[in-house]
Amino acid sequence: MNTGVLLMIIACRLTFVLAGATGQPEGTVEQRYRWNLEHVYPSDQAWEEARAQVAREFDKILQYKGTLTTSPARLLEALELNTRIQKELARLSSYASMRYHQDMRQARYQGMEQQMSQMDTEYGSKASFIVPELAAMEAADVERFLSEEPDLAQYRMFLLDIQRTKAHRLSEKEERILAEASIIAAGPYEIYQVFSDADLPYPRIKLSDGSEVLLNKAGYAKYRALPDREDRKKVFEAFWGAIESFKASLAAQLNAQVKKDLFYARVRNYPSCLHAALDRDNIPVEVYQNLISNVHRRLDTFHRYLKLRRRLLGVERLEYYDIYAPVAKDLRLEYSYDQACSLVLEALRPLGDRYVGVVKQAIGDRWIDVYPAVGKRSGAYSEGACYDVHPYILLNYNGHYEDVSTLAHELGHTVHSYLSNKTQPYPLADYSTFVAEVASTLNEALLMDMMLKKIEDRQTRLSLLTNYLDSFKGTLFRQTQFAEFELAIHQQAERGLPLTAETLGQIYGQIIRKYYGHDEGVCHIDDLYTVEWAYVRHFYYNFYVFQYATSFTASMALSRMIISGDRDAVDRYIALLKSGGSDYPINQLRAAGIDMLTDEPFEQAIGIMEGIMNQIEAMLIDQRS
Repeated sequence: MNTGVLLMIIACRLTFVLAGATGQPEGTVEQRYRWNLEHVYPSDQAWEEARAQVAREFDKILQYKGTLTTSPARLLEALELNTRIQKELARLSSYASMRYHQDMRQARYQGMEQQMSQMDTEYGSKASFIVPELAAMEAADVERFLSEEPDLAQYRMFLLDIQRTKAHRLSEKEERILAEASIIAAGPYEIYQVFSDADLPYPRIKLSDGSEVLLNKAGYAKYRALPDREDRKKVFEAFWGAIESFKASLAAQLNAQVKKDLFYARVRNYPSCLHAALDRDNIPVEVYQNLISNVHRRLDTFHRYLKLRRRLLGVERLEYYDIYAPVAKDLRLEYSYDQACSLVLEALRPLGDRYVGVVKQAIGDRWIDVYPAVGKRSGAYSEGACYDVHPYILLNYNGHYEDVSTLAHELGHTVHSYLSNKTQPYPLADYSTFVAEVASTLNEALLMDMMLKKIEDRQTRLSLLTNYLDSFKGTLFRQTQFAEFELAIHQQAERGLPLTAETLGQIYGQIIRKYYGHDEGVCHIDDLYTVEWAYVRHFYYNFYVFQYATSFTASMALSRMIISGDRDAVDRYIALLKSGGSDYPINQLRAAGIDMLTDEPFEQAIGIMEGIMNQIEAMLIDQRS
């Protein structure tokens, strides 16, 4: 039973539409476009009072040490106290993090976030006896407790999962040491986050129109898609040159993260870091391995996409700096935030009035922090850990179609959290990442379907279809590429081999060149761009990214059912969203009609991608005739 502090990393935008220190000063953004954190705590003072109150509760858990298995009633008392404390810690952590992410230059809120990390560690140490005591129970005794005390039903999943993972549980003393170690385990990511988002000196360049722009993460995300090819090349060279200048420090940070993962895997007696990471949600490692092998098997489809992009751009050789370029000349799909909200609401109508009602509430009641601002955290995410309040969304909205899609994506997470929190008791509300990304990418698919049905203009449709293809590139292939790299660097560490900047670049370069068909002349990858590994914050999330790709295949299959008007599919999907963490994700998706232990969802996604390319090629033929 983890505290909610880790939940805020769930659902960072998969395509890495990053924004941060470029943007408006915070005070110039209208209040209706900024999230209202007073729903969580009315003031920082109220937060401090709540923090002090829950800290006084910590020692109460110790009265149950050594007595959990004496009776079902005693166990229930202890677990209810534990739940109450963890729920408040999650709420406190969410508030501190969101305040910090509004302006990461503010040391006060960074300090509040650090306080919560220390409190999580302190309480985790005190409560570390719970799992070892429960792991010592026999399965028959667990079932007896559950039958004798009906109120233990909400803890069934927790209790049975401990039985399932007994071989990886440690003694009370060892678990306490691991709990204490968590205060330093977060160090690699915290250092990366501050260095990458706040301290790294990003360059400024002058574009062909004479304007000077800052190429921090926000600037790179925006200007890498400029229509002028020389501008794009200049953007790539300047941005990756800045990253490359600090690759040794960034490599040390990533190496520390991998070594942390290796430490926990070995201490808990797992055969590999991959086994340790996937066992949290009872996902067979074959799911991960099959994803990579399936993508390798269908790289020809990806190369077909890249060749089509080269044809649309009219370039002799496709360069890596061309992969974000707009393919429709003199056409930019731009939407105000209010227009984006209207489009998303219309697209999500097939999911029913209750679903759309939650979306309207999120937009109207200031659950969303919309625009980039100086010092604001990069990226986008949905924070669903405030169980008794409502979820929140951080955006960095720039007005492009991709930003509309990001809004739909994060609203998928938000409605998922809302329905789960409203339906499930707190111990069962936290769903796995493996199903989380289904909710987000399905919304993107519904948005794209609606847009294609609305728009008849040939050039606009062409732009939308290529944008749709880009989502396959960015989610199915790019995220699998990341997953393969993540597996490779962990295997490197498991073999006792170094992870230097040069090693990381070699591994990443070999993988990216294979995916993009560099040696076959499909897309040229310059040596400089092999430092891209230093840009991906998700490598600090311990085998997180593969779930974007697997969820994408699941959501493609589900979206086809929903778009076809299958009401049973909608009902099964809403039931999935409401189910929270009440079952293992493989089982939850199977109940929704998707079997992730087969290749069928992957093949369906590839079929959809090929169908889109067929449409584009037909449009090009018609255009010539």
